[in-house]
Amino acid sequence: MQLNRIVNFHKTIGDKTRIQIIALLKDGPLHGQAIAGKLGLTPPTISYHITKLRENDIIFQRRDKNTIYFHLNEKKLELMAQAILMIGGEKELDPFKVDDVEKYKVIQNFLDADGKLKTIPAQRKKKLIILEHLVKGLEKGRTYSEIEINEHIKQFHEDYATIRREFIICQFMFRQNGEYELNPKEMWLI
Repeated sequence: MQLNRIVNFHKTIGDKTRIQIIALLKDGPLHGQAIAGKLGLTPPTISYHITKLRENDIIFQRRDKNTIYFHLNEKKLELMAQAILMIGGEKELDPFKVDDVEKYKVIQNFLDADGKLKTIPAQRKKKLIILEHLVKGLEKGRTYSEIEINEHIKQFHEDYATIRREFIICQFMFRQNGEYELNPKEMWLI
């Protein structure tokens, strides 16, 4: 499991000011000056804390003309908070079991009789279902080299670079120094 990500998340939110920023953003987006004013802190202090929250994808920013507004990434916050409850517990879900009729139909439509991927789905929902299926043969807790991941993907499709990138973007896997590890299902963007 990717415990480092869970630990970094909890270290990041383990600060009074950051919790206050999260609480403020729960009511809607705000710009840095407004956050500083509401908390009675200086803009540089707020910038520091916002950077820490952005590094862990707890908040994101959107520009509106000359003003940058910060938004709370509620889905990420919920998933990361729940991930700790799933570590090593009996409740841990099996991410590889296809028990959903919709998922089964998508897999049947995009894979040929040999299990090869005909095409990478353009629709996000279908792409996530296919990516979930493709990580089926990977072991939880094992670290893979880039070559091993490429070989695994080549079983399904020749464009291993695109699929490998999608694994990272959709948080099925974590990459560091050319090594890949399967994330807990609770962290996947499905």
